[in-house]
Amino acid sequence: MQEPLEVNKIKLKQAIGNIIKHYRKEQNKSISLISAEIGMTKSMWADLEKGIKDPQLSTIFRMAEALNIKCSDIITLLEEQLGKDFSMIE
Repeated sequence: MQEPLEVNKIKLKQAIGNIIKHYRKEQNKSISLISAEIGMTKSMWADLEKGIKDPQLSTIFRMAEALNIKCSDIITLLEEQLGKDFSMIE
């Protein structure tokens, strides 16, 4: 059974947050440092890690660059974490 769209939006934002937080911590970078590297406020980065904000694709590219990974790596990890049945269509 398909989850409601709003539930899946929350799952997607949380998964993105988990991924970027993992890579940031793996590189021992503070939120202050990494957000400054890409010209983002600390609160915006923190909100992304908490799954509060829904980043645009251009923001995901910037985050990937700051984390020294490819944007496609983030997408691949999202697909793995969310599972094959995950959908954003009701």
